[in-house]
Amino acid sequence: MSIQNLKARVGKYEVGRTLGEGTFAKVKFARNSETGDSVAIKVLDKEKVLKHKMVEQIKREISTMKLIKHPNVVQLYEVMASKTKIYIVLEFVSGGELFDKIVNHGRLREDEARRYFQQLINAVDYCHSRGVYHRDLKPENLLLDTYGNLKISDFGLSALSQQVRDDGLLHTTCGTPNYVAPEVINDKGYDGATADLWSCGVILFVLMAGYLPFDDPNLMTLYKKIYKADFTCPAWFSTSAKKFITRILDPNPKTRITIPEILENDWFKKGYKPPKFKEEEDVNLDDVDAVFNDSEEHLVTEKKEKTPAAMNAFELISMSQGLNLGNLFEKKLGMVKRETRFTSKCPANEIVSKLEEAAKPLGFNVQKRNYKMKMQGSKTGRKGHLNVATEVFEVAPSLYMVEVRKAGGDTLEFHKFYKNLSTGLKDVVWKAEDDVEEKS
Repeated sequence: MSIQNLKARVGKYEVGRTLGEGTFAKVKFARNSETGDSVAIKVLDKEKVLKHKMVEQIKREISTMKLIKHPNVVQLYEVMASKTKIYIVLEFVSGGELFDKIVNHGRLREDEARRYFQQLINAVDYCHSRGVYHRDLKPENLLLDTYGNLKISDFGLSALSQQVRDDGLLHTTCGTPNYVAPEVINDKGYDGATADLWSCGVILFVLMAGYLPFDDPNLMTLYKKIYKADFTCPAWFSTSAKKFITRILDPNPKTRITIPEILENDWFKKGYKPPKFKEEEDVNLDDVDAVFNDSEEHLVTEKKEKTPAAMNAFELISMSQGLNLGNLFEKKLGMVKRETRFTSKCPANEIVSKLEEAAKPLGFNVQKRNYKMKMQGSKTGRKGHLNVATEVFEVAPSLYMVEVRKAGGDTLEFHKFYKNLSTGLKDVVWKAEDDVEEKS
């Protein structure tokens, strides 16, 4: 089967694999064909944006995010639109999620956790000073660059579907329950700044403990624990760290520690380096208005791919942490996080058919489009239906990489699904010769 080297294209950007999916948006890896720079593109559906009367809010959020240039916040470069989509072009951060560090290596040492927490507070403080609140801070939104520096993603953009009422307080319960402040769950209105700080406290606890301070499979029991700030610090926390975390995880937002108080705290100040960066004074916001003008001159053109997207060596390296290609293709099918990959020498059509054959007996509905598939579990799990996305990429002639990614639902349920799926894919997965020798 001959496969043409075609990719999706949006304006000057060559668009590749999907990096993540949310309720309103999908994030894609892309490359600027003029400069060769890698970027991430957040794709929003125009129709949904108009239907939910979010235009003014999106314009405001995007304009603010363009003005925010901080070393610990993912940079927003530009915004474009086609007839049906809005594209937000963001900095591509290649070091993976901070959460993966905990999953792979367990809890962090106190001084390492403090360094990340200092960067987190620097970024949160800077954004709050400009009236921007995150409202969904959690380890999955904390990325690391190649130098191990923290970068917060979705700052300001996570609030796209939130509403501020006349009392100036936010009223939508959002965010991941385990990281959400008691006043957010209460729905009596809350201040975005103090709510963000609570989430920062939960993140610090997770970094140092390796587990959540508030966790329970029963949602009501979990909420009760959060309301009362019912948690215990493990014995390995230093006394000063315990006191500090208790000040942040104060269920009363009025007495909760503030950022100026955090900056003066002895535990926090140890080895603290204030961020050094230069703010650009002239930021052009013309593209933000142009996105919502329907005049043809401002619309970018989209070209769709009809074959598996080809992937070159540069993209392979960019997907692999620390430029180590050994981490890229998991040798053991049991090793799986929120996404996993395997290689195959089978023809692309056959790979897609085998995936479908393996998923259907597990009770999954399958939708296919070109070389991408969406699978939805028929049973309702802990976090709704499990949704899985797969895509086939051409790495070299007759060698393909298959990415299997959790698009929605519970991560542990995804692990279980993948384990069952992989038993039906034994003939498809390519074993390198050294792997075969190792086994024999």
